[in-house]
Amino acid sequence: MFAEKSSLTLVAMIRGDAWIVDGGQSHRLKPHDIAVVVGQAPFEVTSDPGMSPDPMYVQTESGVCLAADGGVADSIALGTRTCGTQLDADDTMLTGSFTVNGRVADRLLTTLPRVFVVPHESQRTKTLGLLETEIMREEPGQQVILDRLLDVVLAAALRDWFAMPEVQAPGWYRASSDPTVGAALNAIHDSPQHPWTIATLAEQSNVSRATLARRFTELLGEPPLTYLTSWRLCLAADLLEQSDSTVESVALEVGYSSGYSLSTAFYREYGIRPSRYRRASADA
Repeated sequence: MFAEKSSLTLVAMIRGDAWIVDGGQSHRLKPHDIAVVVGQAPFEVTSDPGMSPDPMYVQTESGVCLAADGGVADSIALGTRTCGTQLDADDTMLTGSFTVNGRVADRLLTTLPRVFVVPHESQRTKTLGLLETEIMREEPGQQVILDRLLDVVLAAALRDWFAMPEVQAPGWYRASSDPTVGAALNAIHDSPQHPWTIATLAEQSNVSRATLARRFTELLGEPPLTYLTSWRLCLAADLLEQSDSTVESVALEVGYSSGYSLSTAFYREYGIRPSRYRRASADA
């Protein structure tokens, strides 16, 4: 059982078969399949989805692997990074947990299903072999390499899943590579503080204002300047929560002329003033 309360959990099946069981739903993992579980609720990985035995091991929020009786599970080869009986067992999986916070992250997470599986044959970037090889090495710098490889595996899994023909990728993902909208969207993300207008955004995409507005709304469900406002306010919320910058500084960083103008827009969007939002985030 996984009870780590992570934003995202990656499960890569190295050998054997398994099932992810969550909320009555079962998702099969075959060798070299990759699954991503979204959200903090616990889930189980089992060899038989039709049975409900007590878990052999529980991966906790602190990262400690506990045995079924609550004691610390016997570690093998890699200390606290390993949980089980033997590293070369017939059924072996690699897992990684990712914690992301803030409203910008929520914009991604809310577009994803609770569990999705990228089959081995749909993986265009073959990175699991590198990860498996590195985890067997006990050399200086191993943890840094493992962390980076896990990031690559997760990013590749997301990209490969969006590319699967049966998956409807979210609008922001399709828009980022759209020949009409992509340049304007990237400009908003790269320089939210810039005084963008529909005309200057259209120039980025080398299309007319009407063409950009129509295509942007088709893909993202809202006009360019509405999206710009929403993006700026998401960034402002994250800066208020994660930094000590003044409201005035945050306002200038995300494209508002003053703390007052940010406060007005922030209240309209979230129903709370920036200063109170920061205090509420600190108390949470």
